[in-house]
Amino acid sequence: MDKKKISNILIFIAVLIFGAMCFNVGFDYCDMLWGIRYLCYSAPSYVAFFVAIPYLIVIAIILIAAYILRKKDKNEN
Repeated sequence: MDKKKISNILIFIAVLIFGAMCFNVGFDYCDMLWGIRYLCYSAPSYVAFFVAIPYLIVIAIILIAAYILRKKDKNEN
C-alpha cells in the first residue's frame, strides 16, 4: 500500500475515534448531571469532560502520523 492510502485510512480512523469520544463524553456528562441531581454526586458535571483527554491525545498522534505519511508521499513523487 502506498503512503497516501495509509494516510487516508488513518484520517478515517481518527474520525471514528472522534465520534466515539463525543458519544462517551456526552453519555458521561448526562450521567453526571443525573447523578448530581438524584444520587448526590459530589463532583461537578464538567469532570465528565476529562474523559476526552486520552481520546484527544490518540487523535492527535494519528493525525500527526497521517500528516507525516502524506508529506513523505509528496516528497517521493
